[in-house]
Amino acid sequence: MAKTIFITGAGSGLGRGAALGLAKKGHRVIASTELTSQKTDLMREADEQGLDIDVFKLDITNKRDRDQIENYDFDVFVANAAINEGGPLGEVPMDRFRALFEVNVFATLETVQLAAKKLVKKGSGKIVFMSSMAGISATPYVGPYSATKHAIEGIAQTLKTELEEFGVKVATINPGPFETGFNKRSAEEKWKWFDEEKHFTRKEDMEKQEEGLKKQFEPKDMINKMIEIIPADHHKFRTVYPEETEKQLKKTQQDRWDMEI
Repeated sequence: MAKTIFITGAGSGLGRGAALGLAKKGHRVIASTELTSQKTDLMREADEQGLDIDVFKLDITNKRDRDQIENYDFDVFVANAAINEGGPLGEVPMDRFRALFEVNVFATLETVQLAAKKLVKKGSGKIVFMSSMAGISATPYVGPYSATKHAIEGIAQTLKTELEEFGVKVATINPGPFETGFNKRSAEEKWKWFDEEKHFTRKEDMEKQEEGLKKQFEPKDMINKMIEIIPADHHKFRTVYPEETEKQLKKTQQDRWDMEI
């Protein structure tokens, strides 16, 4: 059955791929982008593929932009918009840390509250939080982003229980490391403020951690999983993909119970 699906942050990466893919499957897609240039580009690609996608600019940190959500009716709301930045938690500038929380947590919840109000009124629907493997694991020098996604996990689990009685479902999708450019851009950001002369974190340790970015997965596989899960009526609360990442995270969580200092 075709659904009407609203996706934030559809201007690039997995969100963009999912928006196009869901439209190809016959769903009505409302895709918002942070920037007008992204809107123009997504509209162009949708037109080239003969897809009917409703695209508009939505900076989730801008109240006037967020208010536009009120103008749409939808069955599924996908809270996908996010930013990413790495760096050592013991030294990351607090303005950078706050900026991540402003987008990934506060503004995200504000959009979800608007969606929840509409879906509760309908008595049905689903909210999907695009979380991350970082919402379950804790990796050195990925702390700022990981902290925001841990917050999203707590928000999603709480909302799941709170909204059940109103007929609204809540779920998370937790991608592993996929080669969209998102993670590489995050790794680059810390070098804008990090100074070997001023900071105690060793540069070589952070560079070593970045080596893992050379072994990321193909985005198409994750996009296909999103296209499967987002419109589905029944599935697990948390979808971690790929399977090897799910196994890795389950082991990490188990190891935490035996962790000592």
